[in-house]
Amino acid sequence: MDWKLKKKYAAVLESETGYVKKVWGTYNTVCLAYPNHYRTGMANLGFQTVYKIFNEHSSSFLCERVFLPASGNDAKFVSGAAEIVSLESQKSIAEFDILAFSLSFENDYPHVLEMLTLAGIPLLAKERPDNYPLVIGGGIALTLNPEPLADFFDLFILGEAEETLPQFCRSFEEARRIGYDRRKLLKDLQKKISNIYVPGLYEVKYSAESRIGSIVPIDAGLPEKIKIRHIKDINAFSTEEVISAPQTEMEDMFLVEVNRGCARSCRFCASSFAYRPARFRSKTEIIAAIDRGLKRKKKIGLVGTAVSDHPDLVHICEYIIAQKAQAGIGSLRIDQIDEKIVDLIKLSGIETVALAPEAGSQKMRDLLRKDITEADIIRAAEILVEKEIPNLRLYFMVGIPNEDQQDIDAIIELTRKIQHHALQHSQGKNKFRRITLSINQFIPKPATPLQWCALADVNVVGKKIKKIENAFSREKQIKVIHDVPKWNYVQALLSLGDRRVGEILLAVNRLEGNWSQALKEVNINPDFYVYRQKQFDEILPWDIIDLGISKKALISECRKALEET
Repeated sequence: MDWKLKKKYAAVLESETGYVKKVWGTYNTVCLAYPNHYRTGMANLGFQTVYKIFNEHSSSFLCERVFLPASGNDAKFVSGAAEIVSLESQKSIAEFDILAFSLSFENDYPHVLEMLTLAGIPLLAKERPDNYPLVIGGGIALTLNPEPLADFFDLFILGEAEETLPQFCRSFEEARRIGYDRRKLLKDLQKKISNIYVPGLYEVKYSAESRIGSIVPIDAGLPEKIKIRHIKDINAFSTEEVISAPQTEMEDMFLVEVNRGCARSCRFCASSFAYRPARFRSKTEIIAAIDRGLKRKKKIGLVGTAVSDHPDLVHICEYIIAQKAQAGIGSLRIDQIDEKIVDLIKLSGIETVALAPEAGSQKMRDLLRKDITEADIIRAAEILVEKEIPNLRLYFMVGIPNEDQQDIDAIIELTRKIQHHALQHSQGKNKFRRITLSINQFIPKPATPLQWCALADVNVVGKKIKKIENAFSREKQIKVIHDVPKWNYVQALLSLGDRRVGEILLAVNRLEGNWSQALKEVNINPDFYVYRQKQFDEILPWDIIDLGISKKALISECRKALEET
């Protein structure tokens, strides 16, 4: 391989703490792939957890890492299969027994095909001989809806990995001992282990209207649905930073997971429904993880889907500060903000706090089931400013179902009110600096009550965002940032699509990322998935996955949301 690349990888490993380097020989080899760049992938706690599980399983597994390769500032891919190699041993990813992708975001789906192409691995699972790696995938995006990638993967490990992945490893070990037969292994895995989905063992039939008619197993003895088991006791294992590395997102913090799931049940939030029930790690376990982290860094990042709901959050933050370290919290729930918690995060040196009103009007907040009022939002902002937090970041969504122009005006009005109260409550103290408005389009997600809703027209949403931008164009103290509407359309397509969307992904890969041309060339109407309101009685692509959520309850919540507004 190129000596410059080898030297670069050696330098990366030298800068890391906690990676594992095993000598190739008798191991079952796994290449853990993150289909985005190193800086992003190494900040993903799920990715690091899977790396740890594989390397700690018995003595027969070796796990190395690979990331989306980039060349120069334009992030174009290097050419040649020899260049996409593992970080630890610089082996081609095609040489591994297992190639495991960790997928958190739908917009990374095309990168999976790009990485397979660079390695010379056949894209379609049915065309991949046994001498190629077993291609597996997991992560929240696939747990919600794996179907757009179904044709490219041998199997998916869905939901939480800590219990399922060791079971998979034991089955793989046994299959290698008695004589490896890929098809037999896949059938056995599908029959024996919850959370595993082998898409090649299920046939999807379509109706004349292009909707799904049925999703059925092709052989007797296979489960009709893939039941996802959730881990009951998350204190049974630690989920924390495994490898510390510079030049990554959140590089200054040692990451510790404090909870999973959320009891709030906001109607748009996939994590609230996919990771039920809400579970909190004990203070004892969290402090043990903090002690391990303080040996590496002086800032502890507390992460989870409902960090501010942890019953011992104040005591945990007090412990971190008592160790002369800093506590990092990504965001605080608005109705959980009080003077005590703000004092603690200020002692940690935090200068920007993120709040998520999600909508400007009470009508839209009620539709989303945020369970907060304007008074709650203003009160939270006042406490933060009085405690001399100089920057606020506010998250809002546009394109929510039943939204009208008054709801957009309400975002502008609420932001102005927050600014007014911030200036009023910072008089005579350190100057309040900035409000950053992060405007994102609402995208319907599987497994949520709003999964039946259509995406709002991206051009209309673009005009709404422009209106918000124009309202604050002369305000130096208010900065508006937003995502690109075009990519919201793509994300919705990949979130809500069925297996036929794989044809679009193949075209995108062939056309080197040219989505516009791919959508023109493939005889599939993407609007069918993106802009169509789904019927409550139709089979959705992800209905094969049973997350333990009653569809009847989701329908009831959806009806309430739409009828109330």
